[in-house]
Amino acid sequence: MPAQELLSLTIKVVDARLVSVFDARELELVIAGTAEIDLGDWRTNTEYRGGYHDSHIVVRWFWTAVERFNNEQRLRLLQFVTGTSSIPYEGFASLRGSNGPRRFCVEKWGKITALPRAHTCFNRLDLPPYSSFSMLCEKLLTAVEETSTFGLE
Repeated sequence: MPAQELLSLTIKVVDARLVSVFDARELELVIAGTAEIDLGDWRTNTEYRGGYHDSHIVVRWFWTAVERFNNEQRLRLLQFVTGTSSIPYEGFASLRGSNGPRRFCVEKWGKITALPRAHTCFNRLDLPPYSSFSMLCEKLLTAVEETSTFGLE
């Protein structure tokens, strides 16, 4: 369930004053809790597009960054890309998009000056071809932690 929908439903069930201190993302974590993310399962069940592949340098940097993230940052990344921080019981192979099963996807997109953007209906991260690991980390963390909506053009 998308975080905003969860927030609306919770406000109908619980006194709005009690949950008004949380934004939608925080409320989902409070209600659903956190889970340890299996990085091997995540990586195995990720597809690549636009010229990226598992051994592409930017993709390797991406996974190195995700490995270095703490679990909360990983959950925020997952929420940024999929719209939810919850992991299906069956693992990443069972991720769903807006119209059925949809694997996590990393697609080559944009210029190195751009932040990554997400398409939550498709579980897709548009990741520019950054020229360094440090640039990728900085831009990815900024996108994941500092934005609530994305892809405005």
